[in-house]
Amino acid sequence: MKQIFTLLLALTVIPALPAHAGPGGAQEKARREVQAGNVRSLREIEGAVLPQMQGAQYIGPEYDPAAFVYRLKFIRDGHVIFIDVDARSGQVIRQSR
Repeated sequence: MKQIFTLLLALTVIPALPAHAGPGGAQEKARREVQAGNVRSLREIEGAVLPQMQGAQYIGPEYDPAAFVYRLKFIRDGHVIFIDVDARSGQVIRQSR
């Protein structure tokens, strides 16, 4: 039952991820900023955050190009956890549940 809930929750969250938008979307802007050296790559951000979230299932990222913030989404014990990371410094700026 818990797995079904987790799957349903993930399916409702994943389509809303702007990091996977089409041409000119947030994903493209993030890629250009990484190439220009203005922000850290998503892989680098994930490499720092994911090990700290043991016991949580990683749903995926979202990128806000206006704020230069990556939002990583997780599920643990039926609760969604958001980790906001400054894309320039790599510092976690907020964790909410």
